[in-house]
Amino acid sequence: MAFAGKLGTFVRQNISRNTALNGQGSLTSMYNAVRCMSGSKLFIGSLSYDTDEQSLKEAFTSYGDITEAKIIVDRENGRSRGFGFVSYTSEENAAAAQTAMDGQDLAGRAIRVSYANERPSGGSRGGGGYGGGGGGY
Repeated sequence: MAFAGKLGTFVRQNISRNTALNGQGSLTSMYNAVRCMSGSKLFIGSLSYDTDEQSLKEAFTSYGDITEAKIIVDRENGRSRGFGFVSYTSEENAAAAQTAMDGQDLAGRAIRVSYANERPSGGSRGGGGYGGGGGGY
């Protein structure tokens, strides 16, 4: 995860430098390709607890074909945790939705829309259990 952040910073700095020197806007598309490695999956944050998967899908469907709209719920009580994910069939549709919907009102809340980060697989995620995943007991 740290490597991806450093790579993003490096690419962003080089794009800024190159754009200032030669005015090439096409480098922005290269940065976006690196930044959104998950491509067509968006993270939707700051959702109202009343937002369900159907209303989430309806809010984003005008930007393209959606393969999945998922609200993340608490395991203990089944209530929304205030965020979810929307997956599109194409990266272009996801990019259009991200640009248009970030900061917009949905069910009385200004939502945050960004590209989803893939979670690492296996037991190296950390968190949870005794010791918080950092050596433990």
